[in-house]
Amino acid sequence: LTGVLDDCLCDIESIDDFNTFKIFPKIQKLQERDYFRYYKVNLKRPCPFWADDGHCSIKDCHVEPCPESKIPVGIKAGSSNKYSKAANNSKELEDCEQANKLGAVNSTLSNQSKEAFIDWARYDDSQDHFCELDDERSPDAQYVDLLLNPERYTGYKGPSAWRVWNSIYEENCFKPRSVYRPLNPLAPSRGGDDGESFYTWLEGLCLEKRVFYKLISGLHASINLHLCANYLLEETWGKPRWGPNVKEFTRRFDPAETKGEGPRRLKNLYFLYLIELRALSKVAPYFERAVVDLYTGNGHEDAESKALLLEIFRDTKSFHMHFDEKSMFAGDKKGAKSLKEEFRLHFKNISRIMDCVGCDKCRLWGKLQTQGLGTALKILFSEKEIQSLPENSPSKGFQLTRQEIVALVNAFGRLSTSIKELQNFKVLLQQTR
Repeated sequence: LTGVLDDCLCDIESIDDFNTFKIFPKIQKLQERDYFRYYKVNLKRPCPFWADDGHCSIKDCHVEPCPESKIPVGIKAGSSNKYSKAANNSKELEDCEQANKLGAVNSTLSNQSKEAFIDWARYDDSQDHFCELDDERSPDAQYVDLLLNPERYTGYKGPSAWRVWNSIYEENCFKPRSVYRPLNPLAPSRGGDDGESFYTWLEGLCLEKRVFYKLISGLHASINLHLCANYLLEETWGKPRWGPNVKEFTRRFDPAETKGEGPRRLKNLYFLYLIELRALSKVAPYFERAVVDLYTGNGHEDAESKALLLEIFRDTKSFHMHFDEKSMFAGDKKGAKSLKEEFRLHFKNISRIMDCVGCDKCRLWGKLQTQGLGTALKILFSEKEIQSLPENSPSKGFQLTRQEIVALVNAFGRLSTSIKELQNFKVLLQQTR
């Protein structure tokens, strides 16, 4: 996979180098900070589109909380319910990992944590969202420690998983029913077409709608890459061994096995990386203001987290081949406004479809990555509001909640990891030849 990407003037090799040497090590560190490791999510919202076909019964999918005594809260509440420094490397963390079933979502937190999270919430505000937001006051909404719940292959597959992605593509990518995606098992047999009619249709779309499809395809490719890279290879004596599965990677992305579709999917992953990278560079002024804290209550840790985040923003600004979003929604004002709203509603619908994912682990990461991309789009469509932010007071025109910030950083962290894993697979494939 080499060369220049469609719809932008950026080449894959430049992204690989930039990600490997500048972004990946720093975003990994940032995701381990207290502010970014806890994500509030409601995994019990019913699927709004079809009767629930039952949750995944594989042990790696279901929620199995760690014992309360083993939870490495990482944050100890003081007299004022504010957080102190995390005990990230404690023995308790290792015990908890052992106690945790293979991929069960660990959802237990101490009472002090819960009180402190309420304190955090006072710093939140919200406005026009691209995602269907979980009601954070719902008794079913819970904080999840993302470090204890890594995204990996749980065994969730088949009709339930396929139905979710099919619904996303068929109903939300501006696509007529008569046009079938390549390798779609529902498509009528059309001889040697191999998806050419689909790509003819795609090229005929306006840039905005073409971009929308590429973002969804890129997200799909990224999630598939995570599953291939963190696959349950074997389990002996109850101990799992996770690692890269070259055979699974080949099945999903090899040109011969996918009739040329695999490389297109991976190019869309790079395109999505560029879009979210652009959003990070655009939102920097919001965080550069002294009034914005990554608030956990621990002043020293909060200052370190913000310094690391600003360092990442400086790196994103230094990238010299950004996607130029000015070409989007650039037509007449009325048409641009309605297209933007259509974009937002389609994306919101996709975030609701994530509540139909039958595996809790997959649902958690699906919701987070969708919200991260939705937040990136919100940023790209709010450039004027961000540029006119007041230095020392909260802004009415543009605001990010803590949820959106956590989702934005972790979603981009997942894309950064995908591109790094792709490099690893290239090496593994060379070794097997």
